[in-house]
Amino acid sequence: MSSDSCELLCLDLPQAEAVRARVPADDDVRLAADRARALADPTRLRIARALAVGDELCVCDLAWVCSASQNLVSHHVRQLRTAGLAASRREGKLVMYRLTDAGHTLLALLLPDPEPAVGEG
Repeated sequence: MSSDSCELLCLDLPQAEAVRARVPADDDVRLAADRARALADPTRLRIARALAVGDELCVCDLAWVCSASQNLVSHHVRQLRTAGLAASRREGKLVMYRLTDAGHTLLALLLPDPEPAVGEG
């Protein structure tokens, strides 16, 4: 028997039912899971941080900031956009990306801003 499970059935039905009533179904948490998965990559986290700091950037700028190819950055920013964490707009021949409110919120939970050094800000 694994040390990670009970050795006997000890269901506290009233508590288990009360908890079960407040736990959403799989379909109800799919968007949250998709968004978490979208930021579960170091490159996408770096891109998201760059967008949070830079407010709005094109793929060329993101590629330079993240030391990655434009093709790679384009692929990752598309995944962030598909998950609803980033948005884009066309400005002439450029496509500008920014984080959505959901992107800012999730990024802040996963990768909080570092505390400013003493004497800064």
